[in-house]
Amino acid sequence: MEIRGSVALVTGANRGIGRAFARALIDHGAAKVYAAVRDPAGVSDEDLTPMRLDVTRPEEIAAAAAAAGDATIVVNNAGVGGFSTKLLTGSFDGARLAMDGNFFGTWAVSRAFAPVLARNGGGALVNMLSAASWASRPDYPGYAASKAAQWSLTGALRDGLREQGTLVIGVHASFVETELSSFTDAPKTDAADVAEQTMEALANDRVEVLTDERTRQVKHALSHPPGSDA
Repeated sequence: MEIRGSVALVTGANRGIGRAFARALIDHGAAKVYAAVRDPAGVSDEDLTPMRLDVTRPEEIAAAAAAAGDATIVVNNAGVGGFSTKLLTGSFDGARLAMDGNFFGTWAVSRAFAPVLARNGGGALVNMLSAASWASRPDYPGYAASKAAQWSLTGALRDGLREQGTLVIGVHASFVETELSSFTDAPKTDAADVAEQTMEALANDRVEVLTDERTRQVKHALSHPPGSDA
């Protein structure tokens, strides 16, 4: 996928990993980057084109797809923590918000932009996933479940959009230095590093990005589950 001269849209581009994605795309030569956020006034980078988009609102998704009809790269980055829901305590509201934003939001944006990408030659769809896609978490099970669902969706999109020539990339990371991970003192990856690794994947048509050692260990453990003899 050629980044130089491309037109990209990044959801949740006003902070954290989304802002790093948007900045990396510009630095790698993208002709235009739509910063799709709930409040366009929060986009301060003059190199970006602000756009209103709450990924849980169908009418805003439809409007974004119509306005960004020139998009060739779509980055589904907007995410929700939902950490208030614990395994055995707490309201399910946080878990429902996580599923609505992370899974259904990604699905809805991908549905809306798939025909846009097809018209523009196929392009690329990038989904910001997590090491939690593969690791059940009793301390934030709703978030982990939403990311597992998002990973499954990413595979379905990869198969479903292959014929139209769309590259579908899943980006997995453990904790990244953002507001979302401020609750933990665990080692964190720099958001700019996540974005740069994703640019390399785009440029080389790679379908998966494992951004850090912890994520690579979790992915490897899928073939060696607890209690196995391997």
